[in-house]
Amino acid sequence: MKVLRRKRIVLFIAYFLLLVLTMLNLANYKWTKEPQQCNHQLRSTTYQGRSDIRFLYRPSLAKKRQLVYVLTTWRSGSSFFGELFNQSPDVFFLYEPMWHIWQKLYPGDAVSLQGAARDMLSSLYRCDLSVFQLYNAPGGKNVSSLGLFGATLNKVICSYPLCSAYRKDVVGMVDDKVCKKCPPQSLRLLEEECLKYSTVVIKGVRILDINVLAPLMEDPSLDLKVIHLVRDPRAVANSRIKSRHGLIRENLQVVRSRDPKLRRIPFVDPGHKVNKKDGSDYHSIGAMEVICDRTARTLRTALNPPNWLKGKYLTVRYEDLVDNPIKTLRNVYRFVNLSANHDIESFALNMTRMPPKQRAHGGLY
Repeated sequence: MKVLRRKRIVLFIAYFLLLVLTMLNLANYKWTKEPQQCNHQLRSTTYQGRSDIRFLYRPSLAKKRQLVYVLTTWRSGSSFFGELFNQSPDVFFLYEPMWHIWQKLYPGDAVSLQGAARDMLSSLYRCDLSVFQLYNAPGGKNVSSLGLFGATLNKVICSYPLCSAYRKDVVGMVDDKVCKKCPPQSLRLLEEECLKYSTVVIKGVRILDINVLAPLMEDPSLDLKVIHLVRDPRAVANSRIKSRHGLIRENLQVVRSRDPKLRRIPFVDPGHKVNKKDGSDYHSIGAMEVICDRTARTLRTALNPPNWLKGKYLTVRYEDLVDNPIKTLRNVYRFVNLSANHDIESFALNMTRMPPKQRAHGGLY
């Protein structure tokens, strides 16, 4: 009888100890779980307030955004086309960022600079703008928002909260003279603005072939689409010749990329004496040879698209944009998951009704 009683006491004590241990474990789980949630929130808050791009690689924190690259060439109406994105309140727009590479690495040929241009895009699409410092003058001041190419026409840089001159949600061209008076902001603040937007659009003329972008389009962390803006090459060539003095450096960099194995048709009579003006024209037309070849490569790729390009490529003819701006705008916005409101449609329509000289003066050609 005593033995049975002892067994019951032992079992009761064991049960009691097991119950106590279980309660302690539950209490410990609760107290260790709460700080983890707090730390997670702190990390998320810290991420929102800093420009350390390494946080972007954490899947739990990274926000999926629509990324767009406008692939085109000089004198194709790309400034006008890019303005349709610059005016959208939902778009963070960058105008010709690879200009910095070409200026810094001049006189490098265009093809050899393609890798550097792609790497810059990879950083910019992640809102890492520190890449601009790589192409800053040695010993120069840190690059600011106003130090970026085309900054004084950029709606984000010239609008609140970076500048009080304009509002991003109000459609309308900005005055570069007004924007020049905006306070220069650090790239860190511009990065924080970039992270607020659901769509990032970059317009550039320095990627010559869509195949250069393949690694970015295959990257699962980037939702990148390409809009290929094309224009009648005769109009492009004519416009390049008229603006030859403004494109001398670019023409030389492109001409240096010509394939020496290709058979060429001479542009001028061999007995013709080339003067300085003819030399500029010659380089302009020579650059067109490379541009047409690279454009043809892109179009051939698009006609038989690889998996990385399917559903991510749209061709837009500049002539269609001018003839029917509203329809073209809606198609383009639909492709990149944007909504075209009345204000932006009216803006596009008014821009196409401007006299050619006025559009050219505004840099929209």
